[in-house]
Amino acid sequence: MMKMVMVMVMFLYGAEASIGINWGRESAQRLVPSQVVDMLLQNGIGRARLFSSQTDIVAPFEGSGINLTITINKIAFIKTKELATEWVQENEYYFNRCNVREIYIFGYVFATSLEAISQAVEVQRMLQGILNERGFGHVKVNTPHIHPELVPNVTKPSQIEFCDTIKPYMIQHLQFLRENNAPFLIEAIPIQINFINNFDPSFAFPGNASTQVINDVNGAIYTNVVEWHYDSYVWALEKLNFSDIRLDYSLLGWPTDGYTGANASTAEYFYKHLLPWATSDRGTPKRPGRPINVNVHSLADEHKIKSFPYTRHFGIYRSNGQPKYKIDLSGQGRDIYPTTIRGIMRMPDRWCAFNGDRRDMDKVKAQLDWACKKSDCTSTFEGASCSSLTLEQNITYAFNMYFQYQFQDEKSCDFDGLGHVVVNDPSTDACVFPVEVVKGQQVNFQANNSGHAFRPSTAFFYLSILLFFSYQTLYF
Repeated sequence: MMKMVMVMVMFLYGAEASIGINWGRESAQRLVPSQVVDMLLQNGIGRARLFSSQTDIVAPFEGSGINLTITINKIAFIKTKELATEWVQENEYYFNRCNVREIYIFGYVFATSLEAISQAVEVQRMLQGILNERGFGHVKVNTPHIHPELVPNVTKPSQIEFCDTIKPYMIQHLQFLRENNAPFLIEAIPIQINFINNFDPSFAFPGNASTQVINDVNGAIYTNVVEWHYDSYVWALEKLNFSDIRLDYSLLGWPTDGYTGANASTAEYFYKHLLPWATSDRGTPKRPGRPINVNVHSLADEHKIKSFPYTRHFGIYRSNGQPKYKIDLSGQGRDIYPTTIRGIMRMPDRWCAFNGDRRDMDKVKAQLDWACKKSDCTSTFEGASCSSLTLEQNITYAFNMYFQYQFQDEKSCDFDGLGHVVVNDPSTDACVFPVEVVKGQQVNFQANNSGHAFRPSTAFFYLSILLFFSYQTLYF
């Protein structure tokens, strides 16, 4: 009898969990797709999620053996059966040759309007039907889910359920997933969920270091937000009679800057405990012994995301291809750095610095604000790595970020006569003034099936924006 139960579990949930990685490209210095494929292979990563379906990004994965998830970001591309059929036909080559296994659509649709939810539920079924008809039934259509779909202000997972307004559509979505043997996808940023729920800072980290413990029914004990969040969805599904559906983390990450507690050390600590938990198939208090696929978020920083400061700093890698911290992407918990991304060339050691002219501070402030608006100064925000700079250092940091964004074009270091190019590194012990990489593939290929990404790193956080205007909380 026990053997039969284990066979059934493996049928429903898969034999073992795996670790994947997300890759977005909202940055000035973008990694070249072929370099990314090489890095994934070097690190033994078998799954990758792309936040677009652009052909120049997907094509280099041909023959790599890496299973791909691609994204359709605009409903206009597939809103009718004719358009959806045309989209599938245009991408059949990649379905056949590039190991496309999943298609995500529309971002966090269940946290938007009921009209959008209804339309998405219909369109995902239509698109899956077309894929099935054309022999691509192994490619699963899906959409991720985030915590605003759940009732708020509840501490115990067993008390959590979906918001009443979305339940009818959620039932349709879950029935669709069941019919296609597809997982329910959840996404979480523990540093954010911890803040929203007023949990102890230590509760954000997997492992046994939490000073907060949440006791639930049937002896369930929660010491970290990852298992707590996962089982909250398990309970919500069970209350709709869909406890048979697998749950996976399609996005789970820790930022390295832009927020108190967001740094390379805490990110390293987070993954040091998270990834062995994922590959152990230990499961959670509500679902023990169940494998949980986890997608690490993310491969590289995305400094063009317009959201909260730390949303730009999820990258494991810097733009020069060097890893920021130790992380064993195999999930074995080894104390190792991932391999360096090969073939990336750094620009010369030149920085743009403030010349110290304070005669017109209104002009100085205007140029500082402009430089930050056109580049990224989130590392200088309170609690971030460069938050202790002097005024002149802050101005230099802003000027240099814009200078590097413009690939060291000397004209971009003028700032109305306030800037000049220097060869002495202005970095401090705590704050790196970066030198970026040479200009590579910076312009996206614009195909009619791409669109601009509806970014989890953006939409996820806008949903909770009112909660974050006073976000200065001390973290582990």
